[in-house]
Amino acid sequence: MSATKVTLRKRELPSGKITLYLDFWPPVKNPRTGLESRREYLGIYLKKDPKGKIERSNNAEKLKIAEAIRSEREIAILKEQFGFADRTRGRIDFINYFEKIANEPGSNVMGTFKHFRKFTGGHCTVADVNYDLCERFKAYLLAPDCTLDGRQFVSQNTAANYWIFFVSVLKRAQKEKILLDDVVSRLEGIPFKAIHKEYLTLDEVRKLAATPCGNSQVKRAGLLSCLCGLRISDIEQLTWDNVKIYPDGGYALDVRTQKTDTVALIPISEEAFALLGEKKEGRIFDGFSRTTLSKYLKQWVADAGITKPVTFHTFRHTYATLLTSKGTSIYTVSKLLTHANVATTQIYADIMDEDKRKAAESINIGVDIDLTDKPKNKGGRPRKNPVEPKTK
Repeated sequence: MSATKVTLRKRELPSGKITLYLDFWPPVKNPRTGLESRREYLGIYLKKDPKGKIERSNNAEKLKIAEAIRSEREIAILKEQFGFADRTRGRIDFINYFEKIANEPGSNVMGTFKHFRKFTGGHCTVADVNYDLCERFKAYLLAPDCTLDGRQFVSQNTAANYWIFFVSVLKRAQKEKILLDDVVSRLEGIPFKAIHKEYLTLDEVRKLAATPCGNSQVKRAGLLSCLCGLRISDIEQLTWDNVKIYPDGGYALDVRTQKTDTVALIPISEEAFALLGEKKEGRIFDGFSRTTLSKYLKQWVADAGITKPVTFHTFRHTYATLLTSKGTSIYTVSKLLTHANVATTQIYADIMDEDKRKAAESINIGVDIDLTDKPKNKGGRPRKNPVEPKTK
């Protein structure tokens, strides 16, 4: 094995300052990007032509600091290359590391990060991340009073998703050699809890569409959710800035979901687009609120002749169930619902399996079935068993 040599070098900038950087040979892998790199700029600058004793002293002091960093980097790389743990990594701020991952484009771990930050009080180094801390964080997620805002409490299935994302961050930290210990291999998941999700059939959705509602915005918002699966929190914030047009003329909603903090482009049909109404400034459903919903939803559903309990979230379940019934893959449904994890979407496939069983049981012949093996004579009576010939 060829040991990496770390050299302190200088580079003159157009501004006239001199920047200091470390030169690695052979190149080393950047733990953040996974790419090999030869340079690491230190953010330390020298005066090109120091004037006076103070500037010369400052340059000398900065060079000493840079040399100390160079020496520390070289020792850390050598320890890693020859199998020794670099204990200085234990001082890395794990909260800061986690937050950077959460803020990456397309990341879905922001909700998990916010809970972990609350759980740790905002203070956690890499050295603190061990099996005991992880298990305590799991217990925190599963606690009945787990919440960020004091209103929306974390369900077991949401906790299971948060835990999956937390473990994914740990795996990345281990891969990037940020974590000092392998904690992932000892951790067990949080099981998903099977729950009943009420939904409407397509016929019931059509009944709602044909039934007058005391508030037109409640009706438009409910039917829109049936056609694109938006949560109530996302519909409340919807503006025309969120409406996009594809090059081929189709429509989509560009939203950042409040629950999972996920950015998604959700295709919508012509029917769904028509429910948005006339283009205007501000919120599309500016007269829609949870108070308005509670006032008009129940009566609207009853007038449509639907007896099952229906909440606004039922419309989202309806969208998912109808997609699944049409043969849409679970992965696609998960993306359209902006689920943080496909395991959350799997329940809709289970619902359809249950419906298939009910459908199979709905076929009833309606008569008693004779399962005897005895053949019958013309009168309908079973024949007597034939007499076997006697043997001599």
